[in-house]
Amino acid sequence: MRDSLIHVVDDAPDVRDSLAILLDVAGFRSRTYASAIEFLSVVQPGWTGCVVADVRMPGMSGIELQKELTLRGIRLPVVIITAHADVPMAVAALKAGAVDFIEKPFRDEVLLASIRAALATPVDDVGRPGGASMGSRLASLSMREREVMLLLVAGHPNKVVADRLGISSRTVEVHRAHIMEKSGAKSVADLVRMACLFEPN
Repeated sequence: MRDSLIHVVDDAPDVRDSLAILLDVAGFRSRTYASAIEFLSVVQPGWTGCVVADVRMPGMSGIELQKELTLRGIRLPVVIITAHADVPMAVAALKAGAVDFIEKPFRDEVLLASIRAALATPVDDVGRPGGASMGSRLASLSMREREVMLLLVAGHPNKVVADRLGISSRTVEVHRAHIMEKSGAKSVADLVRMACLFEPN
């Protein structure tokens, strides 16, 4: 896994440099690109590793880059990073097939864990919202748990979810704990990825 190449795509030179140093210290090989267009001009089918891309870049966004890779049949898992995170943007990134969505500033270990997970993603799941394995875990959620999940990933706090569904905030907390346990979700990005599977394309 450590032999895999990590492709860093970001228009900010300081971000590219700092990520390259972080990856080198962590034992990963990396290559940096100043834009999605630059990366797409050299990427080839059959490349291994993963892509770490900023969501907002001149010319083409990280989400558009993910879509283009999928259209070209290039199975490189993509981790999207952004300083302007919001739920709709996370949904767009994950529906496009990104394996994770990380908000800046992030702890080094958060990004490294995401990269390790991306490198471990089965080839057949790359570019698919949520991947095949998540769909099977969702089958264990009750209808109410799915309702709670969809409201949570829409950005609503527990109290609003409780009011919408006519239940107590404590009950929402219980449902949320069950959702995380049953699905194996470790983050809001995981919950958003699950919600993508319930939304029409």
